[in-house]
Formats: sequence, C-alpha cells, structure tokens
Amino acid sequence: MTVAVSSRRPTTTIGAIGALTLQLVATALAGPIALPGCPESCGGVQVPYPFGIGRGCFHQGFNLTCDEAQHPAKLLLGEGHGADQVLGISLPDCTVRIQRKISWAQYAAEFNGSWSVPTPDDGPLMASSARNSFVAFGCNVLARLIPYDTLGPLTYTSVCAAVCADMLSGSSSCSGVGCCRTSIASFGADLPSYGIQLKYLEEQTGGNAGYGGAAFIVDQDWFSRNEAEMASNFSKIAMGGGSVPVPAVLEWSLDLIRDAGLFVLSPIGPRSSDFRCLSSNSFSYTIGGNYDRRRCNCSHGYEGNPYIDNGCQDIDECQLPDIYPCHGTCINMPGTYRCSSKKSIHPGLIAIIATSAGFGLLFSVLGVANVINKLKQRRAKLLRQKFFKRNQGLLLQQLISSNKDIAERMKIFSFEELEQATNKFDQNRILGGGGHGIVYKGILSDQRVVAIKKSKIVVQREIDQFINEVVILSQTNHRNVVKLFGCCLETEVPLLVYEFISNGTLSYHLHGQYENPLAWNDRLRIALETARAIAYLHCAASISVFHRDIKSANILLTDTLTAKVSDFGASRSISIDETGIQTAIQGTHGYLDPEYYYTSRLTEKSDVYSFGVILAELLTRVKPVFSTHSSEGKSLASHFVSMIKDCRLLDILDPQIVEEGGSEDAEVIARLAETCLSLKGEERPTMRQVEIILENILGSKVHSSSRVSRTIQIVLKDQSRNQSKGNEGTRLYSLEKEFIQSSEIPR
Repeated sequence: MTVAVSSRRPTTTIGAIGALTLQLVATALAGPIALPGCPESCGGVQVPYPFGIGRGCFHQGFNLTCDEAQHPAKLLLGEGHGADQVLGISLPDCTVRIQRKISWAQYAAEFNGSWSVPTPDDGPLMASSARNSFVAFGCNVLARLIPYDTLGPLTYTSVCAAVCADMLSGSSSCSGVGCCRTSIASFGADLPSYGIQLKYLEEQTGGNAGYGGAAFIVDQDWFSRNEAEMASNFSKIAMGGGSVPVPAVLEWSLDLIRDAGLFVLSPIGPRSSDFRCLSSNSFSYTIGGNYDRRRCNCSHGYEGNPYIDNGCQDIDECQLPDIYPCHGTCINMPGTYRCSSKKSIHPGLIAIIATSAGFGLLFSVLGVANVINKLKQRRAKLLRQKFFKRNQGLLLQQLISSNKDIAERMKIFSFEELEQATNKFDQNRILGGGGHGIVYKGILSDQRVVAIKKSKIVVQREIDQFINEVVILSQTNHRNVVKLFGCCLETEVPLLVYEFISNGTLSYHLHGQYENPLAWNDRLRIALETARAIAYLHCAASISVFHRDIKSANILLTDTLTAKVSDFGASRSISIDETGIQTAIQGTHGYLDPEYYYTSRLTEKSDVYSFGVILAELLTRVKPVFSTHSSEGKSLASHFVSMIKDCRLLDILDPQIVEEGGSEDAEVIARLAETCLSLKGEERPTMRQVEIILENILGSKVHSSSRVSRTIQIVLKDQSRNQSKGNEGTRLYSLEKEFIQSSEIPR
C-alpha cells in the first residue's frame, strides 16, 4: 500500500526524527504524479499532471518546456526567449512559482508597461492576488498596477509612491523611501494581466537624475525575506542598467466551460464530484462559489495526484506514529487506521464495565442532546457578540440612544430576524448583486418589504465600507436618498437593511433593453432629484458627505420614477472646517474626476464632475465608456465636451428628445453638463448651484438658447460657494466622528 503526504494532513508538529521518517516513507511509497510514459521532473522540479512536458502529457493550457541545453536543465512556462523559469509546482495549493527578470526603466516623464501570465488570457493560470505584492523602486515615483479583464482595464487600482532625497543613500526596508510596497486589489477572482504605470512626481535633479525606477509583481513571502538586500542592490542595478530575477506566484483552476468535453452526465444530472478528478477516492470543489472554476483533491485518508488514475493513494498511518499516535496495535485501513489494545481483560471486569456502560449510556441518551444543544447555542451567542463588538456595535448603540431622530429611523436587527425575513437567505430571494455583494428581498415581521445587502467577500476593507455606509445613512434623511432601516452587526460582515426599490437603476433604464425609454420630462426630473440629494449631502446633512461614486447604476428608481441615490460604501464624511481630504483613489471608470485621480484630493467638486457625466448620459443615452468603429474604450465626458465646443450637440443628442420637443432645454442642460465637466474643480459649479439651474429649467424660466450662458452665470454668481455647515460642538458630533474614525483604523 503506497503513501503520499502533503500539507493537507493534520498540522501536528513533527520532530526531526518524525520528519525524516515521513520523508522516507513518502519517498519510498509515493504514487505516480505524471501520465504513463511522461517525464515526472525537469531540472530537479517535479512536473505533476495536469502539467506536462511533450505531446499527450498535459491538460489543455498546462504545457511546459524542459530546456535541456542548459546545465542544469530548466523547466519553462511558455516558449521562446520570453519564457519564465518554473521554480516549483504545488498540487495541494494549486500554485506555480515562476521567476522573471525585472529590468530597470531609465528616467522618463512616464513609463507604461504590463505584467502578464505567459499563457493566453483565457488559460487556467492567474496571478495570485493573495500571495503576491506590488513593489516599486525609485525616487519621487507614483506606481499604479491596473487590473485587466477581457473587456479592458477595471475600475480599481493598486497604488504606491516612493520618495527620497537621494536614492543612492539606500534603504533597509520598503517603507516609502526609495521603495514602496502594497497589496494587489482583489475582485473576487484573480486575473492574468495587469498594466503597470510608473509616473514621476517631479523632475529628478542632482544625484537622482537618470536613475529611473522599476515596478513589478513579486512573491510577498520571498520579498519580505529579501527586501533589505533588494533595496541595497537596486541602486547598483540602476547605475549599471541591469536586471534582477524575482519570483512570482500563479494560481490555477480547471474551467468547466473550457473543458466541456470532460463533463460527465449521470441519470440524475451533472456529476460534478468526479468529472475531472480521475483518481478514485478524490473529489472536486469550487473556487469562490463559481461552479465553472474547480479544483481536485484526494479524499480524507488519501494523498497523491487526484488528476490521474490511481493517483490518490491510501496513507499508511501506522508508519507515521509521530502524526498518528497509537498506544496499542496499529492496523491500517483504507482511508483510516485502527488502534487496538494487546492486553487481555478479566471476565469479571468485563461484567462490571458492561453494567457501568449500560447506566452511563442511559444517562447519556437523556442528557447528551440537551448538553450539545446548549453548547452550540452558547458558542453561537459568543461568536455573535464577538462580531458585534468588532463591527463597532457598542458605539453605534450609544450613537442611536443619544439621538432620537436616528433611533426613530434606524434599528439594530438580530441575525435571527433577517434570517427569518429572507427564508434563511434563500437563493430565490436574490434581487441582484455585483463583485462585492448580494442583495436579498426580505419581509420583516411588521410586513415591510426590504432589501438586505450581504457581502460575498470577508476582508477588512469590505467590513469598513459597510460600517462607513451605516454611519453616513444613519445621519441622512432626504426623500431622494435611499433609506437605511437598520443593520445587523452579529455576522462577520455587517448586513444592511434598506427600503425596497422595485424599478431598477437609472443605468438599466438608459442603457438596458427596456421596452419604454424614459421620457425627456422624466429625465429632467430625475436629474433635479439627484442634484437635490447630492446638494443635501454636501451642505445640508448633519455631517457633510462626499459620495465618491456617483453614477447611473447607483441611482435607483421607484414605481413612480422617483430617484433615490444609493451605495455609500465608498463615501467619505468630513468635518465642518474642511473643503477636501487626501484619500486613496476610488471610483468608477468613466465617472472619476481627473483632478482627484491625479492629486488624490477628494472635494465636493469630484461629485459635481460625476454628476456632469450623468447629465451627458441623460442627453445621449450613451454609456460613460463606449466603443466606436475607430477606437475602443472612449470616454463619454471628453467626447461630449468636444462635440459641444464644435456646436455639434444634435449629432449626439438622443433622437427621442428632439421628437418630444425638448431641444431648447437640452441645450441648456448640455451647457450645464459642460460646466460640470471642467477639468479644473474651481471652474465647476457647486451642487446647490446645479440644483437651482435645474429648478429654473423645470419651472420654464429658461426658454431661449440665447439666454443659456447668461442664466448659468447669474446663478453661479449669486450663490455662495461656502455655505455654513453649523458648528455645534456637541457630544453627538463627537460620537459620530468617533464611530466614523473607528471604521477607518486598520485591524
């Protein structure tokens, strides 16, 4: 009986002798790792199937090359001059460690490059966001890692900056002086390709001139051990213009759609447990809840390669006493082992034991169920209390109790209440969701229909965004801002309970396959209601709020087409004496304020820019990022402003607006949108000024295009840009501020 042992087995500490024994047994009794007749290693690196070298030895997308011309031979991923060396392959972790040379880019105003897995984008290998870091070297540089999917660049980026007085002085750690390091943004799934942008914050002079910089993806564990050496060596590499090899970690999974030929059907439906796990005593499991992405593993008590016949071998636990102790006779069994005693027992002792066991069994049957049930209830209660405290529940309770208005609008729900409202989060209750969360339809005990938001990803950033949304919505009370009925803080990620909005998003009505397009008058009213909500957040709420993600997908519509601004997870609140804050760049591609993107300074004018994009959408029914015959990924904002300046509004105006006789008002809205889309924030109006202009248009106070510019100028001049936000130094404001800050502290 053969044995193969991996890290999936129990984590008991193995001493030096035990480790040696385990290694000898595994070496002597290991099962096959490659297909029959195929190479099992190259250059000292094992090559387990689905990887392979040569025709017929690998699964689609897992082909490797062995370069035997080098001494020793090197295992390569990809072909030709650009192939990466493979340092190791792990079946239990589903990872491949590769080595890639990172070249030093000579000084230039801006450097744009890429980092891609050396296989097709639709292949099985992806860069691991959990096991890699994004690192940049240089002086006064801003580095961005831009994730790509099949449609192009995604919204969020990983950003870090490195500054220094003299790069050649060196640094012992990657802490922002000459070197910076950050994690790779996670989107619920790893990606094969990234863009790399290296921008110099100012012109380099003196000792730093001409040395340039470098940015790359690297194995985070390896870099943590070698960052001091890397920091000192890179100044030498910069002067010599050389390159340095660094490792990176790739992850893989098998794809159900791509491998449809291996999908086995059974009389009772798809048999997902073994459709590609060819070894007996193996099973498959999903990755991140995605049924189409799966991996294989050996069943409990077996180890080896689950992807080939007879690859999962039974573990002989009796030969591994340090891991599987036995104080009697050890008997190996398929998938397990049994330990029996050699000592004989006196017959009288047997009778006593049997009698005692009978009474013990009787009492156990009566009490064990009750004890187990109480233990489970206590454990669940303690866990809920732990989550409640970690999610700032005590501070939120204090905030609610100190403010009657908040207490009347908002409630802290128990997990049992929301579980009952959603029928235990039934799949049939799902309303929709994106990469970060799922929204369920729920019915509370008072028969109110609500929408319950539940995050899919358990990371601290998601928890912070949920808590941030609770704080902001608890302070707002406006008919055009979605109402937050309450939250549940007893789960690992807080659950949010909103009013139920049944008519979808503005984005769906403008760009979806909707039977009845929005009338022009409805679009004007929706624009006005949205402007009122944003203006309220900026200057009329109890705490000033910058939304930071204003877009048509975050504007919900009721049955009467009333607008409701939603999704405050990325929003930021500011104190009464601040006009802006420095913060990490966050938003949606196509709506993001260019000034905020390049300076990282968030102001109320950033929301004004995003609202200008929505006005352009209402006028054109064109998506914020669209494709043409001559280009891909074109920005609606820049295209719209260009057409207005060329007096070609009618060329992009939605024909329905002209048919409904709204061309005069459309020109006014277009001029307003152009002002909102100014590249300089100081040239944009405030949201209060935008609100007044839209009210004039709906009130028929503007009838002639010749008065457009004059009307806008009068409103902008008459309204003060700095409105009073109040200066109440109350305990309530202190609680609000404390709760907000607590959600932003890294934990």
